Amino acid sequence: MLTKVKLLFDESIRDIKRLQKLVKQVNEMEYIFSQLTDEELQGKTREFKQRLHEGATLNDIKIEAFAVVREASKRILGLRHYDVQLMGGFVLYEGNIAEMQTGEGKTLVATLPSYLYALEGKGVHIITANEYLARRDYEQMGKLFQFLGLKTGLNISNMSPSEKKEAYKADITYGTGTEFGFDYLRDNMVYNIHDKVQRKLYYAIIDEIDSILIDEARTPLIIANKSSIATELFKVTSQIVKQFENGKDYELYPETKQLFLTDEGASKIEAAFGIDNLYDAEHQPLLHNIMQSLRAAVIMQRDVDYIVKDGKVFLVDQFTGRVMEGRTFSDGLHQAIEAKEGVEITEENDVQAMITIQNYFRMYEKLCGMTGSATPAKTEFWETYNLHVITVPTNKPRKRIDMEDLVYLTYEQKAKKIIAEIKKMNEMGRPVLIGTTSIAQSEKLSKLLRKEGIKHQVLNAKTEEDEARIIALAGQRGQVMLATNMAGRGTDILLGEGVAELGGLHIIGTERHESNRIDMQLRGRAGRQGDPGSSQFIISLEDELFKFYDQEELEKWKKKIKVDEEGLIIYPDASKFVRKVQETVEHAHYSARSHLLKLDSVIDQQSKIIYSMRDQILMCETSDILLEATKYIESHLLQTIDKYCLEDIIQEEWNIKGLCEELSFVFFHFDNNVQSFLQKEKEQIKEIVMSRYEKLKENLLTLKDEEQLCIQIRQLMLQSIDSLWIRHLHTLNNTKEGVHLRAYSQEDPYRLFEMEAFHEFVRLKHDIDSTITIHLVNYIKSMFDFEHVHEKRGDL
Repeated sequence: MLTKVKLLFDESIRDIKRLQKLVKQVNEMEYIFSQLTDEELQGKTREFKQRLHEGATLNDIKIEAFAVVREASKRILGLRHYDVQLMGGFVLYEGNIAEMQTGEGKTLVATLPSYLYALEGKGVHIITANEYLARRDYEQMGKLFQFLGLKTGLNISNMSPSEKKEAYKADITYGTGTEFGFDYLRDNMVYNIHDKVQRKLYYAIIDEIDSILIDEARTPLIIANKSSIATELFKVTSQIVKQFENGKDYELYPETKQLFLTDEGASKIEAAFGIDNLYDAEHQPLLHNIMQSLRAAVIMQRDVDYIVKDGKVFLVDQFTGRVMEGRTFSDGLHQAIEAKEGVEITEENDVQAMITIQNYFRMYEKLCGMTGSATPAKTEFWETYNLHVITVPTNKPRKRIDMEDLVYLTYEQKAKKIIAEIKKMNEMGRPVLIGTTSIAQSEKLSKLLRKEGIKHQVLNAKTEEDEARIIALAGQRGQVMLATNMAGRGTDILLGEGVAELGGLHIIGTERHESNRIDMQLRGRAGRQGDPGSSQFIISLEDELFKFYDQEELEKWKKKIKVDEEGLIIYPDASKFVRKVQETVEHAHYSARSHLLKLDSVIDQQSKIIYSMRDQILMCETSDILLEATKYIESHLLQTIDKYCLEDIIQEEWNIKGLCEELSFVFFHFDNNVQSFLQKEKEQIKEIVMSRYEKLKENLLTLKDEEQLCIQIRQLMLQSIDSLWIRHLHTLNNTKEGVHLRAYSQEDPYRLFEMEAFHEFVRLKHDIDSTITIHLVNYIKSMFDFEHVHEKRGDL
């Protein structure tokens, strides 16, 4: 173990030494570039592009390019990149993660590699945590890029396709990860190639990379439309599960939030609906409905996972405490929550397209990012994204004092201490930022502060712009602010006059988060750029975190503890135990993300095949679409022969009648061939069918100049693929739901899912070929008297 730690330490030192040499080279050029006129400095962009065109590489020009950006920034923004910011820039250029503390100027760091990669003209995407930050950075840093002759774009929600296309054409495009991901999905649903907005995914810089690639990666991006799910049924199932008891009617595993019905629970449902076996195939929709109602009742918590406002259910981002406008829980869960809360039940959505955050960002040719808290997720970044974390030193020595956790037995004891600490700091005039893990916790503490007459602000579920404006004031003298741990992320908190002399901003964490990374981010709000500051977590064993931990182990540890008169645990080392609990919960979440990724990677591979089929159809010239369609017909005919003329069945048992009847959907009067086919070998049958196919193909291609017909056929082909793909996604999502049960049969659930998904995909491919073929032939028949025209030639 010590050897591993030493290796990591040595590796970090090697990285820093190497980066310092690069920074030194940039510094040596600073005076030279400072002597250039604005026109000469701007001309460097044209010079770099020309050199790249003539065979130079980015590596050849990186030092000069960084020096140009630094000089341009001094002139346009009035900001000179610190040496550590140059260092961070090189980390990003090399395709790694720069761990840089809060307040170290990561927005400015991103200008360095984004300028360099933009010179290639392939498009650079800068991903921010929310749309407010995307717009802010686009407006601020856009001035710098504009001066250097580059075009910037902003990609946010509710933009028209033409506006998005312009944004993506820019050299550097700002936006949120979810919006880029949704654009990718929408691009693979278009019916005209010119309606696509994205270019090929080349280089992305992700700010707050742990938030986007890890925290948001628990939920896939889904585009859905209305489905026919029986929403009224949720009212009934919601009432039934409200009476259920844990351990009797269902089993709950808090670590993974998995639920299973017991035999007793299943029997109650069977009795309520008058059915024999809830697990019969015909009752699968009911079972799914029951499980979502149970999940809504047992796992989903009001004011933590969602809020109810104006008679509607809204998702809450657990990491920011903000309402997630326009987002709903999928697969019936949203409807189940609405039934639980007694509000109007909305229509459910059918999944049309989906992708995980992980799989979307792994499509970029080069990926990198920045955050103040990457180290705890070092292993996951490497295993999932092949990204190496490099810790960049701070510009000034850190003065913040991080105190040991105070751990109390109960919430009341903890709350009493928190209020006392706030009061003490407030009387000194020292600003306090109190971080909570949910809206509900913020409201509870706010009530206690009001009772004590302590003036304060609550920052919950505000707009991103309001958050940034309010959080920026948290460092002012006498300020007391309550906020969910991640609210206002990306905004600097500057100390007010005289605050530094009082000790700076004091952070109080009211609960340990499910991830130590979030705790690090909260601490990092104080002590920016060498400012003084302090932080302390004041928590209790009744906090949410401990509910996810093994309750037997928790009770065993509780028996050993000793407390003082205020309920503070003084023995054994409570901080050590808290770290152990947090690590256990973090590992459970990592496993859940890994589980999701393993399953969704199978779907992702299949989606890429389907999307390439769509692209092939979209890119076809109108006059070539019939030729493309004949490939599906040929494939369908060969599959049909294989289906009826099975290799492992003797010839006498082949279903020739079925074969000829199915081929009659393509060729007129083919069922007349039954008697003659009875005596034929498979290859002979294939020869006859392919001969008829060639004649059909020849006749179809005579229609290639019928432009409107070809446009309609393109639409028909795309619609066939899309409708079958949606049905396939529904099948795979249902299969995914039960995959964890396979582990009980001593079989690898992932291998079994892969096999089932593969068989389903083979079936999907057959269905696509068949559907396109039948629809095409029927459409042609309806448009033309095809049989009459070609009957005498015997080709149909």
